Amino acid sequence: MRPEEELRAEREARIAELESRLSRRSPVGVKAPVAALAIGIAIYLLWEQRLEIAYLFAPREPISLGTEGDYQLDRLASNRYAQVHGIPTSRGAYSVEGERTFVVVGLRETPLLVRREALPGETWKPGSVPPRPNQSPFAVRGRLLSRAGAARFEDGFKKLEEAGEVRPAWILFEGERPGRSVAALLWLGGLSAFILANAWLLYREAAHRLSVRRRG
Repeated sequence: MRPEEELRAEREARIAELESRLSRRSPVGVKAPVAALAIGIAIYLLWEQRLEIAYLFAPREPISLGTEGDYQLDRLASNRYAQVHGIPTSRGAYSVEGERTFVVVGLRETPLLVRREALPGETWKPGSVPPRPNQSPFAVRGRLLSRAGAARFEDGFKKLEEAGEVRPAWILFEGERPGRSVAALLWLGGLSAFILANAWLLYREAAHRLSVRRRG
């Protein structure tokens, strides 16, 4: 065999070997099943955070639920910004988060609970007898959730329900405005970017496999 023919044969063999390796390995280092699984997990996590993410885009104008003697409970809507004025129940459910104390009180003549930061005179430590909540009527704005949408506060619902002053089905979180949750923004931005990145990897993998098949 002449030298140029040997070089050509060697080059073709080398090209065939490289193509064989490429056909077995992703050009981006990620296999399609792995990228697809990653997308599935990210979509599941977005679904788990759907209420938090949806509240980012809720209307900024609060729903008015009225005031004592003139409540407009037909306007109740979960995961919306709302305002209400009322008289608190004589009992509350207290909790401590870090250095802050919170109290959940009911609004008389409504199915509403309100979670707010404790006022002066409402000091409480775990294990001690909870004080009587401040009995002054008050106005409050915040995020409104149905009982089903606020499952982690079920203990508060049960305590106020057992007290007998209200039959709670809703809870309003004082001060929580739409579009203000940094955590929800991070979840949405981070997981969306992760999904797009893995979708791009899937596209690259599919394009690579198609190219290899065409050459074959």
